[in-house]
Amino acid sequence: MRAKRPRSSGTALVTGASSGIGEEFARQLAVRGHDVVLVARRKERLNSLAGTLSTLHAVMVEVVPADLTTQRGVAIVEKRIGAGDVDLLVNNAGVGSVGEFAQLPLEREVEQVDLNVRALLELTHAALRSMIPHRRGTIINVASMAGFQPVPYNTTYAATKAFVLHFSEALHEEAKAHHITVTCLCPGPVRTEFQQVAGIDSNRMGGRALLHYMARENVHDVVKAALEAAEAGRAIAIPGRVNAAIVETAQVVPRRVVRKLAGASFRGQAGSDA
Repeated sequence: MRAKRPRSSGTALVTGASSGIGEEFARQLAVRGHDVVLVARRKERLNSLAGTLSTLHAVMVEVVPADLTTQRGVAIVEKRIGAGDVDLLVNNAGVGSVGEFAQLPLEREVEQVDLNVRALLELTHAALRSMIPHRRGTIINVASMAGFQPVPYNTTYAATKAFVLHFSEALHEEAKAHHITVTCLCPGPVRTEFQQVAGIDSNRMGGRALLHYMARENVHDVVKAALEAAEAGRAIAIPGRVNAAIVETAQVVPRRVVRKLAGASFRGQAGSDA
């Protein structure tokens, strides 16, 4: 017997919702009573997740297939946000690559900037324009610990996440006047499909060490930390005390040391097919 539908906690739109952190955001938001709009390229996965969430939690779930590396895909989601009912946006969609920048396909690097930066910027703008008249709303932008320092052999990805971090922090201050919270989630490595897409090879020395560290990151806890930080009105969420300590240390250690250490984590991946 289907549960009686509770009063909605509002509508949340999640990009990159077909797997990993995005899927977990959708699940936890549904548990909290939010109606959810799922955005990703893989329609079949979205439909499956939508069926599960609507059955288990008696919430409304909408599927919006869109490729956010394209202007057409971004426009589709902008139009959905413009409907005016989205009061929580999670910009989670992102992609990475690993290897020596000069040896990577340029089109993949440009696509990475389009998705990680341009799409996030445009959807955030659409959300703010929709939320400001209502004087409420929440935006969670997913960056990374990589955004706090340069990362050789993960060069473009880290640079895009640095943009997301600084962009979100600045907007956090601007949006306060409109009673809107902007929070930037900066997790450490999390074991998801992201690593496979990025070309991280677990058979290489760097990859094995990295994946060993990834096993310590729990996607449920990462998302929970982000939602709690947003509810508390914080600008940045760094899940895990160890990760927070690493970020703090990186701010005081000489930059030449930081970039050498960061690059060492990925140097073993430089020959992988990314």
